[in-house]
Amino acid sequence: MTDVRTADAGRSARTAVVTGASSGIGAATARALARDGFEVVLTARRSDRLEAVAKEIGDEGGTARVFPLDVTDKEAVRAFAKQVPTCDVLVNNAGGAYGTEHIEHADPGDWQSMFEVNVVGALHMTQALLPSLKASGDGVVVVISSTASFTCYEGGGGYSAAKHGAHVLAETLRLEVCGEPLRVVEVAPGMVHTEEFSLNRYRGDLDKADAVYDGVAEPLVAEDVADVVTWAVSRPSHVNIDLLVVRPRAQAAQHKVHRTS
Repeated sequence: MTDVRTADAGRSARTAVVTGASSGIGAATARALARDGFEVVLTARRSDRLEAVAKEIGDEGGTARVFPLDVTDKEAVRAFAKQVPTCDVLVNNAGGAYGTEHIEHADPGDWQSMFEVNVVGALHMTQALLPSLKASGDGVVVVISSTASFTCYEGGGGYSAAKHGAHVLAETLRLEVCGEPLRVVEVAPGMVHTEEFSLNRYRGDLDKADAVYDGVAEPLVAEDVADVVTWAVSRPSHVNIDLLVVRPRAQAAQHKVHRTS
């Protein structure tokens, strides 16, 4: 684990763990929470990317710790949790989409990979950190799902199934911890233009990835979602944001997107 601290980092601060923090929504959320006064713990598989995000946070006067981690590895997650003595906020952001094939031709391995990272990874992290979250007296679990959690579309079966699983995890956990000092927040973004999501989905085909956003003047960016997450976790402790759907103005629904060209 790498520490990046400011000179006055001895101040008491709440701790936020962010998964998938090496890029996109995860990195933006880590930066936003650090600006809001949280000490952030960054996790993802790519240590070099994590170090770069931590340096940005440190340069802005924030506090960050880096821990390379694969959330689908249960034992690694348990070992990680032992090195994080306190946790006030967990942002389950690690995820992704692989492939756009129709069900007839879909690769079951892609579906399994999406379920493992989007659902089982969030389960591992939540289970491992739940004792610390409860002990904080005002813990918050955030699940980053998707509008695909609620709307199916051609070529999106595996991703929709995985994100529905993430939605179910949040909904069920909220029922199970009712009465305990813990809030469960689900943020479901629509069209977000990040540097890697569509590129990974289209297996590195930049033209196809860029076409997703063609003619959309202002899709959401990672910072928009990060702003929503930071707002949700900073509400008074008696206020729970159960589910917040956030889309760009140009996207009225999964299939309804205004394009200028």
